[in-house]
Amino acid sequence: MSARWVAVSVRSRAAVSRRVGPDQLRSLASSGDLASAVTRLSAGPYGHDVHLGQDLAEAQHGVAATYLWNTRVLAGWSPPRGADTLRALAAWAEIANVEGLLRTWSGGEPSMPYALGSLATAWPLLRTASSHAELRERLAESAWGDPGADDDHGIQLALRLSWCTRVSAAVPLAAAWARAAAVILLAHEVARARPATPVSILVARALGTAVARACTLDELRTALPCSLGWVLADVTTADQLWQAEVAWWRRVHMDGTAMVASAGFDVAPVVGALALLGVDAWRVRAALELASRGGRPLDGFDAVV
Repeated sequence: MSARWVAVSVRSRAAVSRRVGPDQLRSLASSGDLASAVTRLSAGPYGHDVHLGQDLAEAQHGVAATYLWNTRVLAGWSPPRGADTLRALAAWAEIANVEGLLRTWSGGEPSMPYALGSLATAWPLLRTASSHAELRERLAESAWGDPGADDDHGIQLALRLSWCTRVSAAVPLAAAWARAAAVILLAHEVARARPATPVSILVARALGTAVARACTLDELRTALPCSLGWVLADVTTADQLWQAEVAWWRRVHMDGTAMVASAGFDVAPVVGALALLGVDAWRVRAALELASRGGRPLDGFDAVV
């Protein structure tokens, strides 16, 4: 046990206290307007990047940016192996940055890239790409690998599946979450149509060839190993996939709580703390969405909390 593992474990457990929490979440969601909710958040644990006067998109970005900032802080306290673990977990921000780049090319409003610092995988290389073909070429040269497509949806889906595979390999404690996330991604695809060949290849890497062959939700549910059966247990139609996503977040919360409560000074409380902080950020972003609509209907928010 190194001194740095002890330090980052202690700091990770302390970071968990910097959450909004269920009771405050309901109060935040029921705010009369977005400005009131943003004002409250700016004075709390998300004040690092949530500021007065932000609109919904800016405030939600600020919530995620604060979560990333917390990840970077923990990475700074971690030994090299711990920093590598956090780099894999923080790759969501690099995916978001690439999606922002794609939106800009489609004529959308440019968004502020997330600041990854030393947790970047390939963003310094990707950010200067000027076309889909160039982006695909640079991705192929990086740890992300060739997405097998050069359209927006193909690139976004490939990055997410690649992330699931990377987390499974680099963060064994989070492997079950990553594989379950890959199942939900695939479920959305088969609910629309049979995945294209490049996607099937990526799915096979993440979940195995039997799962990759599934063309319907029923086939996918049947092909899943027992350890992943819970993901689609209550899902029979595409309209119910949101329930699988909520169940996924609940599983992350449950597992993360157990990791933080463990007695060791190792990677477990670090991964667990980031899981709990990530769940809180997801809930806060949902609360902001509801606040922007006048705080109604609040009963639907109970599924999130």
